[in-house]
Amino acid sequence: MTPEALIKVAVVALSLGLDVFAVSVGVGMRGVPVALRWRIGLAFTTAEVSMTLIGAGLGAVAGRLVGSVAGYLGFAALAGVGIYMLVESARESESGGIDFSRGWGLFLGAVSISLDSLGIGFSILYIGAPLIVSLVTIAFVAASSTTLGLTIGRVLGARVEESAERWAGIILILTGLGFAALKLSGRG
Repeated sequence: MTPEALIKVAVVALSLGLDVFAVSVGVGMRGVPVALRWRIGLAFTTAEVSMTLIGAGLGAVAGRLVGSVAGYLGFAALAGVGIYMLVESARESESGGIDFSRGWGLFLGAVSISLDSLGIGFSILYIGAPLIVSLVTIAFVAASSTTLGLTIGRVLGARVEESAERWAGIILILTGLGFAALKLSGRG
């Protein structure tokens, strides 16, 4: 694996981690017991990795169906997910919130933060890194982001939660556009 591919995986994992961090900060602001932190971390990490894997499967099928265009479709999906995240972060700041710490709220939170992983998974096969390296990196960053967000959520407050989700969207858009530019130039 090339250093360039490793950097791509790190950028993707960090952009996913920002979304996980944003939700975790919001949950952490309410105060979360240690046992519940483990459950939240496991749910968020499992959702991120599972959706990335599902997206990779869909991306592989699309690659066989449409050939070399599939990479560009994946990168467009990445940018599209980033745009969606920006819109959702604006929408969520206007409305109330859901308790993401237990029950259906935890399930919905895990699924909602992993939708971007579905788009990432669609394009992850085209960035030149082995899938297992990508999944392990995404899992590590998701678990770390959850832990960090829950731990310092009370201190940071709602402003960081909202800006982290916006930054995650911006990074995904730039990542999708950057990967497409690298592929067009023959370097990706």
